[in-house]
Amino acid sequence: MTEDTTHLPIIEARGLSKRYGRGTLALDDVTFTIGSGRIVGLMGANGAGKTTALKAILGLTPFEGHLQVLGQNPSRERDALMRDVCFIADVAVLPKWMRVSQALDFVSGIHPRFSRTRAEEVLASTDIQLHQRVSQLSKGMITQLHLALIMAIDAKLLVLDEPTLGLDLLYRRGFYERLLNDYFDHQRTILVTTHQVEEVEHLLDHIILLRKGRVVLDCAVSDIEARYVQVLASPERADAARAMQPLHEREVFGRKLFIFETKDAGSYAGLGEVRTPSISDLFVALLGEHS
Repeated sequence: MTEDTTHLPIIEARGLSKRYGRGTLALDDVTFTIGSGRIVGLMGANGAGKTTALKAILGLTPFEGHLQVLGQNPSRERDALMRDVCFIADVAVLPKWMRVSQALDFVSGIHPRFSRTRAEEVLASTDIQLHQRVSQLSKGMITQLHLALIMAIDAKLLVLDEPTLGLDLLYRRGFYERLLNDYFDHQRTILVTTHQVEEVEHLLDHIILLRKGRVVLDCAVSDIEARYVQVLASPERADAARAMQPLHEREVFGRKLFIFETKDAGSYAGLGEVRTPSISDLFVALLGEHS
């Protein structure tokens, strides 16, 4: 009897651990679940364990603990798994000598869910020609080429590892906007790691923060308002705010910014300006002092 996988999580990790040699514990009892139709940010400082987690998810490294991706064990069933997974890293990695048509040939040969017709349709809306070499393309055109490759793959899970590294602001923004508008739907799940938190936080509906191989935040973006409060206090109210045991404190233009794990937002009203922290604020609060 065939197992019904309709309601299974896309990624389920329980007690996921990975040690390199006798010393470095890259992942330490990591547990999280990623559902279908989500855009999830997996974030942390350098050395937090993001890359190791991605390697485990993609079946590129052995691990301890429980890990299932699309209902399969990535170590034992990687070939079958990768039929429904697309992985894109730094957009600058395409060989300079390669022609655009050869890039389409290559992806067509390695991914069973790649549609060359769809890729050519996307490229037709750009100035890119199939005969051009990558060396002839601007950074923006290379970004467009990567987007064409991504959007031509009908994958259930898209993994993006620092996909816009080295590109300027306009190219990075354009990459994410077109990905969201022309590719994402609620049948697909996107998992993205990046250091440019501010540029992706408006796209995310879930965030997982790692610090030294452990999960310090696993939260739907919609739940942040109920869990955290940010207070911008005047200097004379700083001591009163500290007495309420904030998670984080820093100075902003002569005023003190505090972040609290909230009980009731109204409890902080007398301290200063109260708002919901952004993902960037939480990144700094939970990871900044430990980076």
